Amino acid sequence: MSDEARGQAAEAAPSYTDLVALVDDLRAEVAELRDAVAARDERIAELEKSLDEARRTGKRQAAPFSKGEPAEEPKRPGRRSGERHGRHGHRMAPPGADRELAAPLPDACPNCGGGVEHERDAEQWQVELPDPRPVTTRFVIGVGRCRDCGARVQGRHPEQASDALGAAASQLGPQARSFAAWLHYGLGLSFAKCATALGRLGFGVTAGALCSGAQRTGTALVPVHAEICRRINAAPAVVMDETGWREGGRGVWLWAATTPEATAYWVAEGRGFEEATILVDADYAGVVVRDGWTPYRCYRSATHQTCLAHPLRRCHELAGDNPSWARHTPKVVADILHTALDARELSQRRRRQVVADLTERVELLAEQAHPHDANRTLVAHLHNERHALFTFLLHPGVDATNWRAEQAIRPAVVNRKVWGGNRTRRGADTQGRIMSVLRTAAQQGVDPVDWLARFARAPDLAVVPLFIPR
Repeated sequence: MSDEARGQAAEAAPSYTDLVALVDDLRAEVAELRDAVAARDERIAELEKSLDEARRTGKRQAAPFSKGEPAEEPKRPGRRSGERHGRHGHRMAPPGADRELAAPLPDACPNCGGGVEHERDAEQWQVELPDPRPVTTRFVIGVGRCRDCGARVQGRHPEQASDALGAAASQLGPQARSFAAWLHYGLGLSFAKCATALGRLGFGVTAGALCSGAQRTGTALVPVHAEICRRINAAPAVVMDETGWREGGRGVWLWAATTPEATAYWVAEGRGFEEATILVDADYAGVVVRDGWTPYRCYRSATHQTCLAHPLRRCHELAGDNPSWARHTPKVVADILHTALDARELSQRRRRQVVADLTERVELLAEQAHPHDANRTLVAHLHNERHALFTFLLHPGVDATNWRAEQAIRPAVVNRKVWGGNRTRRGADTQGRIMSVLRTAAQQGVDPVDWLARFARAPDLAVVPLFIPR
């Protein structure tokens, strides 16, 4: 290279100072890009959290039957015109009447004033509530003392619900008290609203009096609640679930254990296995139908059936949220679970074959690579529960989902939304016992208000009459 060419190349090459400035610019650009990526990742995490909260809120919304915004052109309400509009129906006439009133024809036509000729008599029936009129009973109670031991003796009428005298001698009757307990624990009215409803019926009572009466009832129901739990532990299968609750503003848990014939509730401090054993014994040897919550697996002596509705819902969510390349796995999982549900109509021998085939498919699915994080979590859960997925096909009468427990939990959730939970530990205990009696009575076809009233009049009443022999 000539000297002239070397000089031109030296002049064209950047100097050391230029290179340093270029490196500084590149470093500043890299730092700026890193900050932008960090801000983007933070925003993505925030949006994912908001999306998850929105999904959870949608599952537990206060108006679960909402279907979104109303249509711009809704269908006309009422029956469809034509002959194919459904079966005709009307309120049947009552079998008898307590009174009869006449509505005679007017003397003159209301339109033109002409005479009116009688053609026939028609009938109309009206069922009305009677005027509320409470019945006040005055008990004259004999009080004496034993001649031999000097002990105080007091008489008791079969209709009395308490032996209290003096300042506590004026009481709400057992029927009214049981009705208030049903309104509060069964229908979800607050004690203040229960007092208002009873006031409309002529009972002057405060919310505090109803609360105190409910607590006395809850204390008396201790042996009844124990008998309900004993019946549940003796059943061949039990369905369990739990939900959040409030006690004195603190977060606690409401547990439910149910069978087709009885249901027991209890408010516990935690959500672990120790709290689960309050209702179902740790050595329970039947079938436990539950969701995927880990503490339920601690029932070592029991056979397990995990709820299939939960993973099916998860598959449906992933099929819509995953990118297109990651939607195959949730579809495969859903196909396995739907195949199991369809097999319920097969013979017992074929069901055993289906269980073996589907269990093998789950194990093979777990051995495959799943690049998406949500898919790996789904498959790992399915593999952990593989021995509890298809129990319902091997044990007749066992449900494939925990719908019984969720149905039992639902009234309590409504109550929690209305009045927020309990204020004290005693109130929480009362909640569990009275709800257990109300739910079990409904399952047995027993009138809960009438049963609670009879129990209040006879506190030594055997608990067996709560259960109707099948």
